[in-house]
Amino acid sequence: MMPLRRRITVANLAAGALVAGLLLVPTPASAAAGPTTLPAGQYTLSANYNQFDAVNSALVSTLGTAPVHTVMDNANHDRTALPSSFSVNGLVSGFRFDDGDNSDCRSYPQGITTSRDAVGTANSGNYDGHQLVLVSWYTNDACGGSGERSRITLVDWDATYPNKYRKILLVEPTGTAAVPNFKDIPVHAGGVSWYGDYLYVADTGRGMRVFDMRKILKTNTGGTADQIGRQSSGVYYAHNYAYVLPQVGTVTASTTSGTALRWSTISLDRVSRSIVMTEYTCQSGCTAYPNRAPRAIRYPFAAGVPTFAASTTASQALQLPWYKLNGVASHNGRWWFYSSGAHQLYYWTPTAGPTTYSFVSSGESISYWEDETNPDLLWTLQEGVGNRNVFAVEQAAYDG
Repeated sequence: MMPLRRRITVANLAAGALVAGLLLVPTPASAAAGPTTLPAGQYTLSANYNQFDAVNSALVSTLGTAPVHTVMDNANHDRTALPSSFSVNGLVSGFRFDDGDNSDCRSYPQGITTSRDAVGTANSGNYDGHQLVLVSWYTNDACGGSGERSRITLVDWDATYPNKYRKILLVEPTGTAAVPNFKDIPVHAGGVSWYGDYLYVADTGRGMRVFDMRKILKTNTGGTADQIGRQSSGVYYAHNYAYVLPQVGTVTASTTSGTALRWSTISLDRVSRSIVMTEYTCQSGCTAYPNRAPRAIRYPFAAGVPTFAASTTASQALQLPWYKLNGVASHNGRWWFYSSGAHQLYYWTPTAGPTTYSFVSSGESISYWEDETNPDLLWTLQEGVGNRNVFAVEQAAYDG
């Protein structure tokens, strides 16, 4: 059950002056056309969970690991409440990052997942003793610059713990077992899914990078902000981060359709034990993104485990009539797609067809939150500088 002190009412959040455009009244309307089916057999994954085993073992031996509960015991950032001016239909609760992260023009939040994804509703969705919201970020080398690195943020969402969060740098192991090292991962991190102990992070042109939440490494917070990896003295720095999460594997996508997938965002479907992905594309006129209809693909996990088989064929493939999609979610045969370009959330099932809802601007990924006693939720977030609201809405407000 979500702690009561977290379940902020819509009435409380709407108190005070409203910012123009933020009060969103639901306006469901049937779309002209829904998704169409594509041949699922055209889309496959190749998974390797052991490519960094030797170096990672050496890193663990050299640096030591910190379990998630230790990381949260040392959380050093305060999350804040949603502004009173923020309102959206079905709003249940949410938060903002601290002022520094909310206004950082170099780093942008993208993907979202929770410990409910990781473990389901068992033990109130606690992973290693904590109920958590996890957000992925990318960082540029300057405001408006090129991609430099990526990270995750673990946010406490449990009434028995402080309102804190901690940043963890994502790194790729390098070097050898004799001299282990790591480097930055400069991916967009547009989507993230946590399943069991494994964290899957979207890698736009490739597929997904895989991390193991049991292998968070401890690093030295000294040095300078630009230092990363092993230094000549043998000390390991990570841009002053105290914790890094090393990649353990790679899931590579391929297709015989002739057009490679663009892994813009991902989400976990616990019911069908699969990850779904979709593409950010444009109808026309884009130079940095494909100008074509986007696709949504479902990939099933291997039986009984939170990992993919060495080779996996998609179980569902869709061509979508919507564009500029930053968010996707699926649960029990139902789908949600969020368009940052249209500021709309699309709901679709094969039998009922599509429904369109007005939604927030600058939105990103979606995560489905299962609850045994309270209504199920959709968690999502906004990436805009100064307007980084992370929030949950009742999924029933957006289910046709």
